[in-house]
Amino acid sequence: MSTPQDINVRQKPAVAATGGATSTVLATKRLTKNFGGLTAVDSVDFSVEEGEVRCLIGPNGAGKSTLLELITGQLSPSGGDIYFDGTDLTDMDTHNRIDTGISVKFQSPHVYENLSVEENLQVPLQRTDRDTAQVLAETLDRIALADKRGEPASDLSHGEKQRLEIGMAVTLDPTLMLLDEPVAGMSVDETADIASLIRSLHDDGMTFLVVEHDMDFVRQISDRVTVLNQGEIFREGPIEEIEADEDVRRIYLGENA
Repeated sequence: MSTPQDINVRQKPAVAATGGATSTVLATKRLTKNFGGLTAVDSVDFSVEEGEVRCLIGPNGAGKSTLLELITGQLSPSGGDIYFDGTDLTDMDTHNRIDTGISVKFQSPHVYENLSVEENLQVPLQRTDRDTAQVLAETLDRIALADKRGEPASDLSHGEKQRLEIGMAVTLDPTLMLLDEPVAGMSVDETADIASLIRSLHDDGMTFLVVEHDMDFVRQISDRVTVLNQGEIFREGPIEEIEADEDVRRIYLGENA
């Protein structure tokens, strides 16, 4: 893992990897995470381009959630580096990573059940100097919860809570949104609503990295797909190529080659 050095030295590889003259907004270089004798993420070189929706798929235990937690700072790497938009994130704490322009939504909803929908959206806005009234109005409309702005979050359905948490992340106006299985446990209609919301945000210029198991959902939103297997990048490409790959079907989709 990288060790603290002079800031000018640290910035040079970061700018070379992301930001500046490159369209790459997120990059990992030989990123590794060991848990005792288990290597969950194994020397991963991975990048996301500005303005794309990248989906990360793979069998259970492939290292998808671990990779996401390394990017967000919830886990510290055993080796390697993480760069975002010209900044070296490797040794940066989670809260400071958010301030660089990254928002994250994990699989289970983390809303404040005793607060109203509007009050939930106000919580992340305390970190910013954005126009609260304008952001609230725009976000409530975007996540289709304007008619429930005064209701407690505890009264929302599962799908509505997921939309609310995505809305909370959106209020920070991030460059990159990280989503961990955003449609887990949802109905077909709720899944379609989340897909529509992501594509709408993408059309406005937001970049996404989405960890997901639901292949129908991946088909609806993805520009490119990365397949992770045993902690390593196994395949990358458009969804059509990934689904046509016999080895991917064997290790992930459970089909015989």
